[in-house]
Amino acid sequence: MKINCIIIDDEKLARELLIEFLEPYTDIEIVAECSNGKDAVEKINELKPQLIFLDVQMPGMDGFDVLENIDHRPFVIFTTAYDQYAIKAFDKSAIDYLLKPLDEERFKIAVQRASERIGAEENNVEELISSLKGSIEGGAKFSTHLFVQKSEKLLNIEVKDIIHLEASGDYTVLTTKADQFLSSSGIGKLEERLDPEVFIRIHRSSIINLNFLKEIEKHFNGGLIVKMENGKSFPVSRTYAKQIRKKVV
Repeated sequence: MKINCIIIDDEKLARELLIEFLEPYTDIEIVAECSNGKDAVEKINELKPQLIFLDVQMPGMDGFDVLENIDHRPFVIFTTAYDQYAIKAFDKSAIDYLLKPLDEERFKIAVQRASERIGAEENNVEELISSLKGSIEGGAKFSTHLFVQKSEKLLNIEVKDIIHLEASGDYTVLTTKADQFLSSSGIGKLEERLDPEVFIRIHRSSIINLNFLKEIEKHFNGGLIVKMENGKSFPVSRTYAKQIRKKVV
């Protein structure tokens, strides 16, 4: 398991020392460094690290201001020269509170705590997904619900509400009337869980829900275009055109 982390400190030497201390930890990847609170908020929300090393006193926005302004919730190890903020830090669910100058042995303990907490949370999420799938789907051959991650939440969406699915690299974009969701499963894997009487593969990169199909248009070159009720159109590849033609009466 790779742990992404961001180092946030207005002192360059402090950031360099943290980088040096983290070198032996091949499972921890530093994805960004920030020298002020404003940049830290942007990077945390953008990169969504599992772990941050956060200084308390910084010009403008301090470490606690950063935590108040972020949408993503990483695990936090505070690094500061001031001990009077420790109680407040642990009120913010900090994993640890390291005083400068940093002691390497004490640093190792903090990182070990962080690794254990992050690992436990990852395992709990996987177990929860598995449990939820089993309880809702029971012995059904096709899924009636899917659990997708959005921000820090696992959302339960009904399969019947999915209008279409589109491949995006190794991921899949699921579109409903209300929202879009990004699944970490490939479109082929998801296809196996969908009822083929309702969901038809029309292209290697797209699947549509027939219940939301508005019309089929014949293209000048003999190809087909499907138009969905939400206004989205998809070309039908020759490989999958027979799936559509089977529905024509």
